[in-house]
Amino acid sequence: MRRILPLLLSAAIVLPAAPIPPRESSVRIPVWIEGEAPSAAPQFEALLNNKEARVTATRGPGSDQVILVVLDLTGDISLIDSARQALIAEIGKLPANCWVGLLRDQDGLHVLADPAPDRRPVTDAIQLLTPSGTPGLLDTVDGALALADSMAHKSDARLAVLYVTDSDINAYRQDYTNPVINQSDPHDLSRRFPEALVQEKISKLQGLISVSQPPLFIVHLNNFTSTLNRAYLNGLKVLADSSGGSSVICRSIAEIPDAIHQVFTRINNGWSLTVQLPPKPKSNLQVRVSAKSKDGDVRLLWRQHLTLRGK
Repeated sequence: MRRILPLLLSAAIVLPAAPIPPRESSVRIPVWIEGEAPSAAPQFEALLNNKEARVTATRGPGSDQVILVVLDLTGDISLIDSARQALIAEIGKLPANCWVGLLRDQDGLHVLADPAPDRRPVTDAIQLLTPSGTPGLLDTVDGALALADSMAHKSDARLAVLYVTDSDINAYRQDYTNPVINQSDPHDLSRRFPEALVQEKISKLQGLISVSQPPLFIVHLNNFTSTLNRAYLNGLKVLADSSGGSSVICRSIAEIPDAIHQVFTRINNGWSLTVQLPPKPKSNLQVRVSAKSKDGDVRLLWRQHLTLRGK
């Protein structure tokens, strides 16, 4: 496999954050075939803002891939140990042309292992990880996706970002509670919408990550049930879905291995379509993708919205 990355992850993260110019002529859209895969590679068609757009390249399962795994782990060691073993098992099953990079996100993104065909640095770093600090997903997810996006601009490989987290919204350094402003006013809206600050943060992040083209996947190890945490978990699902990825919430320790297996399977089965932009594209793109094969129409899921960086 030719070298995928001209720049190490660790070097990329410590460099000053600079705007990443959009691809001059194309965007990459993550797509998944739903149900039984056709017997031959399908022919994809795309619409951008309801106008035909040429699909110039397709990369499907089995093609080169880079997965950036970000660990956001601070709490219950029994849940973390289960996730640790499941990650090591799934990474060990990946083909040689799938490179995995490992990061953690407490106090910013930190590289634990650069993407490489050798699995040992990644699995050793997972084994040695000591959970500590406060959650960092909400503070780093846009940076992690921007990093993956910059790598996608330098490579033809499929890119994906996977967060494995046990984060509790109440454990973040920022206070996401919405305190009652006027204790004497029963009609104060902060009484009725205690999750408003969480929703505002998710909405802001959704805008920030809309310019990054790789999909986001999230495995959450805890099914928290408080009002704030339900809003938080729902928000994580919104972020993943809007990027073309997905999220899984584990209701028990027994579900963790299957959740991590499910997400790696989903990532591996993804397609990446390179779609040509019109000469003067609008900044906000609505995307529609269809496909046909000799077996007939193919059911698809795809990223439906994308914002062009710098527009």
